[in-house]
Amino acid sequence: MQPLIGNQIESSAMDLSQFRIDPRLMKLIPADLANKYGVLPVALNGGTLVVAMADPSNIFVIDDIKFLTGYRIETCAAPEDTLRNLLDSCYEKPARVRDGGPAGAESGVHMIDREGDAGRREPKSAGEQVPVIGLVNGMINDAISRGASDIHIEPYEHMLRVRFRIDGVLYDVMQPPLKLKNAILSRIKIIARLDIAERRLPQDGRIKIRTEKAQEVDVRVSVLPTLFGEKAVLRLLDKSSLQPDMTRLGFEEHDLILFKEVINYPFGMVLVTGPTGSGKTTTLYSALNALNNASKNICTVEDPVEYNLPGINQVQIHEEIGLTFAHVLRAFLRQDPDIILVGEIRDAETAEIAIKAALTGHLVLSTLHTNDAPGTVNRLIQMGIEPYLISSALTLVVAQRLVRKVCPHCKVPLSPPGAAYRSLGIVSGEPGTAALYRGAGCRDCNNTGFKGRVAIYEVLFINEQSRELILKGASLSDFKQEAMRSGMSSLRDSAVKKMRQGLTTPEEVLRATHAQ
Repeated sequence: MQPLIGNQIESSAMDLSQFRIDPRLMKLIPADLANKYGVLPVALNGGTLVVAMADPSNIFVIDDIKFLTGYRIETCAAPEDTLRNLLDSCYEKPARVRDGGPAGAESGVHMIDREGDAGRREPKSAGEQVPVIGLVNGMINDAISRGASDIHIEPYEHMLRVRFRIDGVLYDVMQPPLKLKNAILSRIKIIARLDIAERRLPQDGRIKIRTEKAQEVDVRVSVLPTLFGEKAVLRLLDKSSLQPDMTRLGFEEHDLILFKEVINYPFGMVLVTGPTGSGKTTTLYSALNALNNASKNICTVEDPVEYNLPGINQVQIHEEIGLTFAHVLRAFLRQDPDIILVGEIRDAETAEIAIKAALTGHLVLSTLHTNDAPGTVNRLIQMGIEPYLISSALTLVVAQRLVRKVCPHCKVPLSPPGAAYRSLGIVSGEPGTAALYRGAGCRDCNNTGFKGRVAIYEVLFINEQSRELILKGASLSDFKQEAMRSGMSSLRDSAVKKMRQGLTTPEEVLRATHAQ
């Protein structure tokens, strides 16, 4: 039997074709890491792992292998073509990887290749026995099972913290050993196709996951360098949670009728406003789903494209190569569109092109960051858009927020009087007070008393009186008063209605809205 290479290393450069690689060493480095960075474990001498690399000077990769394996690392140089041939023979390149969960348990998470599922399950690779892989996969699977929207992995001076955002609120979940922070971040970077050696600049990537229940989840990965290491935020985009039925979004009946009517206009601009994470994308995608048919050419420009919608032409912007919102919008106008969705109006140039598109026979849907619906006009004017363009193009503004719903499994009546009730227009003992509920806390809601969220809306239709006020440069308070006279219900009014229906609590109404 040919001796192992570990007994024959005499220099930092060697011909690997002369040696037999011990298959037991393949268990030390995951296949995806080995193939991506051209790293082959060739010997284990006590506490030192010898690896062959095409570029032994890459100290960042070496450092990550050290954290991943727990061994001291020595390197030897090898010709890249020989190294690649050996990697191909020793490791099977994954199309979909099924990883073990924490403590060897199955996590139920499948990583799907960016180009799509290859349609076969890869045999359990040696690298999957590394505890960090099971930890990361188990973390993602746990977040999906709890209905989390985001995973935060945060390094501090003396600890590593993992938090989940569930129904809009962050909860502490675990504190892995601090020594694993580099290994955890390296694993996330590998599956998100990020540069494992770059630790000084922010990076963004994507992962596609399929659970045991055939549930497909897209994961947006953001890595940010902080004082004590890199922080990662994984946003979980569950396609099954996308609500294409507008009747179930949370619109009041009269607001829903108005919204449906306006999005069927042949031209004009509809804006949905609110802070990040308020459900604007869900509302717009629901509108597109209702409008999507073979007679319409629908184009969207987004950053990022959160959900893939069949039958709709979606464009992902890349500012680093000049593919901006404004650039894509100009290109759209040469593509004979009927409906254009702009993911977000961020600057005057994008706003001006979108408004001109709305004035030239296109229906334009977009989002804007404002506190309420009436404030949208002032925001556009501050961006440099002329009032006459706004009054001519703008047809509807929808402001929205999300409030947590009382858990249906542990909801109990809530009736004690208090200042919070009076501020919401509710007096103890009046009819309707008995419809108030709170969640007592149970296993289904992780003892929070809340499960799921529902949207509250403020729908402003731009009528002739509103257009005149825009042209006159009326103050925000005058514009808001006209909107209320025209039948607009405020966000607070919408939230109070949800509370009276037993969907949410007074405390949640006060948290998400303010008095007009």
